[in-house]
Amino acid sequence: MATIDLVVLGMLKKEALSAYDIQKQVEYRNISRWVKVSTPSIYKKAIQLEEKGLIKGNAVREGKMPEKVVYSLTDKGEREFERLMYEIASQPIRIFLDFNAVIVNLDSLSLESQKACISEIKKNIAELKMYLEDNIQEKKSIPDISKTGMAVLEQQIILAKVIEEWIASLENQ
Repeated sequence: MATIDLVVLGMLKKEALSAYDIQKQVEYRNISRWVKVSTPSIYKKAIQLEEKGLIKGNAVREGKMPEKVVYSLTDKGEREFERLMYEIASQPIRIFLDFNAVIVNLDSLSLESQKACISEIKKNIAELKMYLEDNIQEKKSIPDISKTGMAVLEQQIILAKVIEEWIASLENQ
């Protein structure tokens, strides 16, 4: 699962973090909306990456808080981060849209049921687009948001708009 490795290593390249902090950044940056990554997988991945020597965990205690492990990138982890960047960038682009499983099976439904399914997809795309537009506006006012992070949000809004157009053409057929 090279993608989650790259997400975790990339965050640790910028700063030392606990698995909890990584998970919070994944949520805050909405990474799970475009990369399949879950909270349990982050914790599991941190342990695996440490076992491989790509990251190093140090137990720390802040005040009266329970001890937590804060991870940092090792030299081996730095090399693996760069290797994964080039490996994943070199792969063919695949766009997985789960609703396409519905689209390819529409002709197995009555016309009324087909319209209902398309309507649900249309509603969900509209909600996604609204969420992305709101998120982009919110992030624009935060000075330390990276340009690359904004680029991904902009990519997602473009994709949502194109899917809306495609659904409109599907409805007209």
